[in-house]
Amino acid sequence: MTELTDLYISEALDLLEKKEISSEELTKAHLKEMEKARFLNAYITETPELALEQARLSDQRRSAGIQPKPLEGIPIANKDLYCTKGIRTTAASKILSNFIPPYESTVTQKLKDAGTIMLGKVNTDQFAMGGSTMTSYFGVTKNPWTDENGEYNLVPGGSSGGSAAAVSAGLCMGATGSDTGGSIRQPASFCGITGIKPTYGRCSRYGIVAFASSLDQAGPMARSVKDCALLLREIAGFDVHDSTVSDLPVPDYTKALTGDIRGKKIGIPKEYRPDGLNAEVARIWDKGIQFLKEAGAEVVDVSLPHTKYALPVYYIIACAEASSNLSRYDGVRYTTRVDGKTLDEMYENTRTDGFGAEVVRRILLGTFVLSAGFYDAYYIRAQRVRRLIYEDFQNVFKTVDALLVPAAPTPALSYEAMKNMSPVDTYLGDVFTTPSSLAGVPALSLPIGLSNNGLPIGLQVIGNHFDENTVFQIADVLEKQAGFEKRPHRVKG
Repeated sequence: MTELTDLYISEALDLLEKKEISSEELTKAHLKEMEKARFLNAYITETPELALEQARLSDQRRSAGIQPKPLEGIPIANKDLYCTKGIRTTAASKILSNFIPPYESTVTQKLKDAGTIMLGKVNTDQFAMGGSTMTSYFGVTKNPWTDENGEYNLVPGGSSGGSAAAVSAGLCMGATGSDTGGSIRQPASFCGITGIKPTYGRCSRYGIVAFASSLDQAGPMARSVKDCALLLREIAGFDVHDSTVSDLPVPDYTKALTGDIRGKKIGIPKEYRPDGLNAEVARIWDKGIQFLKEAGAEVVDVSLPHTKYALPVYYIIACAEASSNLSRYDGVRYTTRVDGKTLDEMYENTRTDGFGAEVVRRILLGTFVLSAGFYDAYYIRAQRVRRLIYEDFQNVFKTVDALLVPAAPTPALSYEAMKNMSPVDTYLGDVFTTPSSLAGVPALSLPIGLSNNGLPIGLQVIGNHFDENTVFQIADVLEKQAGFEKRPHRVKG
């Protein structure tokens, strides 16, 4: 039989239902794999005792003939931005390094209610600010895919790099991520897994440590389109604790996986193919376009004319909102504190000591664009351009059902390459993901092929607001056409 840590969620649910495996066996297999792969630094906090207790209770419910919950007995991990009652939640920061939340986030509560087993909290860029999981106070996470020398020298992407690495390496069956400007989709591409940023407002943000409130969105990461559909079905939906969440009904996304996209019209935006586009990314994109044609879809060229402004608009708005959101961390309430002679000095000492360099950079940028004399010139103008980007997507979805674009401008980069890049150069890694974030539309990244060096490259399927069904339908066909079954080398131990 396939190793337990190689199973898809859908396969594991079937085996659990047939009682060919138990949740305890499944959980122990993942805990063993976590122990072997600790050098990847995917987890910040492991919860093995809790996981085994939950697994045994799950097995007892099945043995007693109680109707199993939708994800009964499935071991998952949670990004360490999600508040988990009684379990440390750090946002990968020093300032929250000892924070124990007294409440549970809506998304993690929904997963508990669906019967999942929590293996622990996975690493992230500090306060979700970064595209490499190198800004974490708890150290960098390594991509389980190795370089041409067989060394673990590649970044997993970010900010959901811990989630992506854990799923890819078989350290959990699925994981929660969060996506502000590409933080689910870029690491999914780098690590050869699937991840979806749903429509803004599809999932509650209650209990997720905030970065940029008008952009942050929860989403699942897993090893298949169907597994993401199963997870999103459970975490989506209305929540009285979040005024921005939609009360639209949540469909069963798995029913959209018909395997048939004949007659669907897929747009290829010309703005996503700039001069100098990475040749291997372009090759994989062309391959994805061919897959769609072979499956009976109509592929047409379209234009999103304001795409070129998306990256600067994103960083103006996101940093402004971060500046506001992070002002709550002052050493007075629930954060670590560095004392000073005066209250102002205590604030200054605490924030200087508690925030990393990238977080400080974004707070300063955000404070600048919100300051007197610059608010209209930067922040208000960025909001106006954001509206134009939103209208671009609205217009294009009048003529096509979805878009197909790259997920990241390159395959996974080395740590050395990332270290030598300027902050602006690292921000360019979000060039293909920020437009859909600003528009609030759903976008899913899935692996399509390998680079010449054997590294995964993903593509995005982007859909209209609250039309995740079409996104899943098209992604499912692409997944079958691509036949991507590659996995990173199993960690020895």
